[in-house]
Amino acid sequence: MYIIVIGALLIGLTLGLMGSGGSILTVPVLVYLLGHNDKTAIAESLGIVGTIALFAALPYMRSREVDWRKVLWFGLPGMAGTYGGAWLSQYVAGPVQLTLFALVMLLAAWMMFRRPTARITIDESPEAARPPVSWVIALEGLCVGVVTGLVGVGGGFLVVPALVLLGKLPVRTAVATSLPIVAANSLSGFVKHFAVLSGQHVAIDWTTMGAFVLLGIVGALVGNLVGLRINHGSLRRAFAVFLVVMAVFVLAKEGPRVFTTTTTHAAVWNTQTVVRSRDRLQNACSDGVRERQ
Repeated sequence: MYIIVIGALLIGLTLGLMGSGGSILTVPVLVYLLGHNDKTAIAESLGIVGTIALFAALPYMRSREVDWRKVLWFGLPGMAGTYGGAWLSQYVAGPVQLTLFALVMLLAAWMMFRRPTARITIDESPEAARPPVSWVIALEGLCVGVVTGLVGVGGGFLVVPALVLLGKLPVRTAVATSLPIVAANSLSGFVKHFAVLSGQHVAIDWTTMGAFVLLGIVGALVGNLVGLRINHGSLRRAFAVFLVVMAVFVLAKEGPRVFTTTTTHAAVWNTQTVVRSRDRLQNACSDGVRERQ
C-alpha cells in the first residue's frame, strides 16, 4: 500500500510542480513497483492520467483561461488518434510498447533540457502574427493522440509547446488548455483499451486506479503550492535526468524481451505459414485424386 501512496503522490506532485511529465511516471510505477501486466498498466495509466487532468482543469475552466477553440482543433483529432493508437496496441507486444514508452521518456527529457516550457516565448514578428494554420494543429493533435493511445502517456510535455508555438497561446493559457486535451485523449484511449482487455478477459485493478487518482489530486494541489517557492528551471533539469535514468532502466529490462518476443512471433508466423502451405498442398492432392476417380 505504501508503494501506491508514494507513487501516486510523486506523480501528483510532479504534475502540480511542472504542469506536465507526471503522467510519464505512472506506467513504470504500475509495472515495476506494483507488478501489473504491461498492457493492463498502460490502460490504467490512461484512466489515472485522464481523471487527474480533468480535475486539474476545473480551476482553469472556472477562471475561463481555457481556449476551447484550440481544445477542439487539437483535442478532437487527438481523441481519434488515441483511440486508433489504443486499437493498434492489441497487435503490438507489451515489451515493444514499453520500449517505445522508454523512447518517449528520452524525448520528454530532451525537450525539458532543450526548451523548458517556462522559457517558451511567442514570436511577435509580423509573420508570426498571422493566424495559426488549423490543419497543422490538428495533425499535431492526431500524432500526439496516437502516441498517447499506444504507450499510455498523457502527452502534456508535447501538447503545451505545440499550443504555444503553433497555436500562438501564452504559456499559462497553453497549460490551461492542455489539461482538457490530455483528459479527453487519455480517457478516449482508456475506453478503447478497456474494451480490448475485456474482450481478452483481462481485469482492470479499479482499487489501485482509484487510490492513484485520489492521492494524485492531493499531490497536484500540494505541488501547486510548493511550486511557488521552487526554481522551475532547476527542477525540470533534475526531472529530465531522472527520466533518462528511468528510460535506460526500462530499455535494459525490455530490450531482451523485445528480441525474444520478436523471435517467438517470427517462429510462430513461420510455423503457421508452413501449416497453411501443407494444408493447401493436401487439399490440392485430394482434389486431384477425386478428379482422377
